[in-house]
Amino acid sequence: MVQRTAPISAFRTAASGPRPLPWLAGLSASFVLLQLLLVVPGSGMGWDETVYFSQVSGELPAAFFSAPRARGISFLAAPAAALTSSITVVRVYLALLSGAGLFAALWVWRTLLPTRILFTAGALFASLWVTLFYGPTVMPNLWSAFGTLAAAGCFVRAARDRTDRRALAGLALSVVLVALMRPPDALWLVLALTAVSLAVRRWRRPVLLLLLGGALALGSAEWVIESYVRYGGLSARLHRASEIQGGMGWHMAVDDQIRSMDGRTLCRPCDVPWRHPPTALWLLALPLLTVAGVAAAPRIRRAAAAAVPAVVAAVISVPYLFLIDYAAPRFLLPAYALLALPAAEFLWWAAAGRDGRFRRARTGIVLVALTGHVAVQCAVLANTAAGSRDSRRDFSQAAASLQRMGVRPPCVLSGDHAVQLSFYTGCASRQTGGPDASITPGGLREAARQKRVAVVAPPDAETPAFARGWQHRTLPGTSRFGGYQVHLPATERAAR
Repeated sequence: MVQRTAPISAFRTAASGPRPLPWLAGLSASFVLLQLLLVVPGSGMGWDETVYFSQVSGELPAAFFSAPRARGISFLAAPAAALTSSITVVRVYLALLSGAGLFAALWVWRTLLPTRILFTAGALFASLWVTLFYGPTVMPNLWSAFGTLAAAGCFVRAARDRTDRRALAGLALSVVLVALMRPPDALWLVLALTAVSLAVRRWRRPVLLLLLGGALALGSAEWVIESYVRYGGLSARLHRASEIQGGMGWHMAVDDQIRSMDGRTLCRPCDVPWRHPPTALWLLALPLLTVAGVAAAPRIRRAAAAAVPAVVAAVISVPYLFLIDYAAPRFLLPAYALLALPAAEFLWWAAAGRDGRFRRARTGIVLVALTGHVAVQCAVLANTAAGSRDSRRDFSQAAASLQRMGVRPPCVLSGDHAVQLSFYTGCASRQTGGPDASITPGGLREAARQKRVAVVAPPDAETPAFARGWQHRTLPGTSRFGGYQVHLPATERAAR
């Protein structure tokens, strides 16, 4: 018995012309709307965010900027940060920008892939909890993903068509964006694209190699110059960055990434049990979907558009899967953005075959799988967003208690969670040790003569030697800071 089939109509044509515009615009608008509804309301600022945001804030002192960080995301947030420290305003601003970023990164591929593939790939990527959660945040990883996805598309276009000058310009701009956000990501990206260019004889174009190297140098210039101005040179900064990240070397972090997919924004050390296996299905299934998608690409034109993202994703994932001893789901966002393309290719092949006509049984299986994927991602996002709201409440309560103790601007905070607390109190954060060490105990005592200084410590922590003889207060409440100790210099200024 012959099954009745339905043709693909809405997504029928590929890339030429304006047909992708309404679909990709609608997808990007939906991406923004989901962020505004599910992530933005009541969300708090994370530790890394407060560091990046404070660099360009018109209201907050700049936090210590450690060696591994780059200033690209601070530059992106600067227009909003210069005007307000309102978390909601900054979140809305970045959510809108992230929608534009998703659209631009997918738009690059419109001459290479059919609209249905682009829409599906974009939906797969945009529906991940980690993509939605980091869309409105002052964090660089999603922007590195957008730049990487755009760079791969522009590279394929420029390699295939020597007259496509827009692709060359887009490739340069995309690599510069990635380098501004995360210089190591840009280095791995350039290495991957260079290897692809050299491996395919028709693509061995000197202009591509020169452009990749020049864009990497241009985008990394600020980071390199800052290395000599603030960190004692490039090698010294790289060495310090490696120390802060636990030492770059052979570390099997694949299992860490798997465990972190249950909503942990940082898993360090990642020795926690794997309690929610369904949350890792995306990560476990993605390699299989990618291989199947590359194999399913029916023409040479489509094969290149599927294979190049797979190769680049594999290369840029190396440091996060094999060279560091901890995990954060956001690290793999560039790989997820790239691999969504061959994954979408396979899903359409599985549902509709080569002739573009749906088979009921196969389509049903694909829809069930996608429904399960979205359900898992929504559950993790809801839990992670709730944790962010709880964090904001706890930090706001602790900041209010500190202000009642007289810790108001101009002031300096040190100790446990001082970086985030400084955002909520308006103080500067200065640490005497650890990766954010930026002041000595003597310097902190000297600062206490001119400003209000407070050292925050967990309930069972030993009083720092330099704070013995200071006043000791206890933070009230039942939040994460309940029972925390606050050490205040015994001066008239601090006591008021």
